[in-house]
Order: sequence, then structure tokens, then C-alpha cells
Amino acid sequence: MKTNSFGYKFRQYLLFAGVTTFLFTAVVIVPFFYGLYLTFTKYDGVSTSKPLVGFANYISAFKDTDYWVSLGRTFIFSAIAVVLVNLFAFVLAYMVTTGIKGQNFFRTGFFIPNLIGGIVLGYVWKFVFNKALVELTENITSGNAKSLLATPTGAIAALIIVSVWQYAGYMMLIYVAGFMSVSEDVIEAAKIDGCTGTQSIIHISIPLMSASFVQCLFLTITRCFMVYDVNFSLTNGDPYGESALAAMHVFNTAFTNKDYGTGQAEALILFVICAVVGGLQVYVGKKAEVEA
Repeated sequence: MKTNSFGYKFRQYLLFAGVTTFLFTAVVIVPFFYGLYLTFTKYDGVSTSKPLVGFANYISAFKDTDYWVSLGRTFIFSAIAVVLVNLFAFVLAYMVTTGIKGQNFFRTGFFIPNLIGGIVLGYVWKFVFNKALVELTENITSGNAKSLLATPTGAIAALIIVSVWQYAGYMMLIYVAGFMSVSEDVIEAAKIDGCTGTQSIIHISIPLMSASFVQCLFLTITRCFMVYDVNFSLTNGDPYGESALAAMHVFNTAFTNKDYGTGQAEALILFVICAVVGGLQVYVGKKAEVEA
């Protein structure tokens, strides 16, 4: 049997990657194209008929001011959360790669929040913001305190806090790998040349860790843009829908309002925006990595 024949290669592919390809197609590819088809139909999720309406759903999506407001809110949330997540993750990674006692324990502890489901995480922090912190503040100030979730700005701030707490530990592991990839010989040579610890990090470690920055920024951007579970369990869009992010608005349009066509159109617009932003970030990051 010729090992370079198409039939042999195809059988080998089916043996090692056939199940994975089938699952990926069934779970990702087919639903994506089915959702794309729904954007051209009028479908309420119940009836068997799906009459074609052309680009009417896209027109409705572009006219939906609440959707664009939620999208703008998502941009603000993502911009702040991405910066803070990566800042905290980088600092934590530096702390647990300096050889401190019990650094493996700290790595595990910082990573654990990422293992908690978003729904559970949201309800836990909702109790913290509405009960624990309110009681603590009232005991300290001897006055009435208001929950952070009671105001639109406070609710967005709470979402940012929870997102940073959840994602920082995961991104920390990527930065840890980046720190460990920097050669000790280079660091020692820099010290001999008179570099301080801060100068060594800024001028040597960070440029050599550009691949870690690219990965972490891409992951945090996509996660923040598509966040729904924490938004649902922590604020549910309250107060007065002022904390609803784009993914929640899309869900409400499709499943609460039973307008699957418009909801799918808005979801596709969100997907394209995420793909463009993520692609530009990766392109710029890779270009910087090559230049470094």
C-alpha cells in the first residue's frame, strides 16, 4: 500500500481526526450556517414556517437603537476590562515567577476563579455586592449604604470587577509561560550591564514576551465582547436595562421577544465586529513581535 496515496491519507485522517471533525462540524459549522439562514427569515422559534424576508432583519438590526447603545456599552466595558485583566495578570505572573515560597500554591489559587461557571460566579458576587459589602459599609460608616448594583455606572463597574477576578488567573498562566521563556542568560547579562529590575522587565522581558501579550489580548477581547452568563446572573441588565451588554440584548431579542431573525442578524454583526477587532489586534501584535 502506498503511504502517499490519497486513500491512505484520508483513512489516516478519519482515524485520528474524524470524530473531532464531525463534532466541530455538528456543533460549530452547521449551527453557524443555520443561523446565517435565519437572518433572512421571519421566525418566532415556534411555528414551522420560516418565510424569507430578505435583508429586512438586517435593516431592523441597524434601526434598533437599543442594540447599538448596548454595543457601545460593551466597547466601554471591554476596553476597561481588557486593560485591567492583562495588567493584573502580568503583575501576578511576575510575582509567582520570582521564586517566592509557595509560588505553585499561589498559581493554583489565582487560577481557581476561572474554573467557576459564570452563572454561579455572578450569583456569588451579587450576594457580595448586595449584602456583604452593604453591611460592611453600614457598620463602618454607621449610615445607610447603597449597593454598587443599584446604579448603571456601578453595575458596569461590578461587571468589570468580576471579569477581572475571573479572567486574570487564566491569563496569568500564559504570562507565566512567557516569563519562563525568557532566557536567564539574557537577564543576567542585563544585570551585569547595570540594568535594574524594572529596566530589565521593560526593555527585555516585555519585548521577548510579545507572543504572550498577543494571545492574552485576543482571548480577553473576545471573551469580554461575548460575555453573557455573568451579565445575566449578576445584573440581568438592571437597573432599567442600563447594564445590558450586546450579547444579552441579542439573547433577549431572539428568545424573549421571539424575533429570531433580527436576533441572529444582530448576533452576526457582533461576530463580525469581534472578528475584525480580534484580527486587527493579532495583526498588530504579530507585527510588533516580528519587529521586536
